[in-house]
This record gives sequence, structure tokens and C-alpha cells, in this order.
Amino acid sequence: QVLLVESGGGLVQAAGSLRLSCAASGCTFRCYNMGWFRQAPGKEREFVAAMRWSGSQTYYADSVKGRFTISRDNVKNTVYLQMNSLEPEDTAVYYCAATSVPTTTTAMNGYPYWGQGTQVTVSS
Repeated sequence: QVLLVESGGGLVQAAGSLRLSCAASGCTFRCYNMGWFRQAPGKEREFVAAMRWSGSQTYYADSVKGRFTISRDNVKNTVYLQMNSLEPEDTAVYYCAATSVPTTTTAMNGYPYWGQGTQVTVSS
């Protein structure tokens, strides 16, 4: 069974940085691609970033491109989201997701495995 556990959220001032972590277990053949999504109050969940577990391809939403970086440590089975130059609009619950389908990258409905989420709050 795939288990994803996010950590690293918190309260930060605008222009600050945070690094989210997603520890994955039970992923053998089932975590080909990993993604980060977020959901702000009153809004739908949206794609943030994704990467292939065994490769170097990365994908970003336009709103975070140049500010956020997704990376992974295959030894630790952990995916990271480094968030720099944070803005109040980045305030949301951030979710880690995994899929075994290689062609799934940005589409939320292509990810069957989800973490519980971690809150990120950016104050102005």
C-alpha cells in the first residue's frame, strides 16, 4: 500500500521560503510520477509541480515557475518542493500525490495516491 506523508508546512512572511517534504513508502512500481498540488480556501485543488521518479523531467504551473523547485531523493524515497519568493496567493494546503501511469503529469485525476496535506500560510 502506498503511503505519502507530507511535512514542512507552516507560517512564513511574503518573500520567504519553505521546503515541503513528501516521504513515500510502498511505492514499488506504483510511484512512477510524483506531484504536488494545492488547495486554497474556497478554491479547487490545482496542479503545482510534478516530476518523474526515475528521471529528470519536471513540470510546473505557470504561477510557480521560477519560484518553486521539485526534486527527489531516491535513497530516502522522498520528494521535495522548495518554495521561494512566497506570496500570500500561495497560501493553501499542499498535497503530495503519486501515480504509476507514466503519462500522468499535471492531471489531478490521474493520481490515485495522496497524502494528508500540509498547510502553508504566507502573510503579507
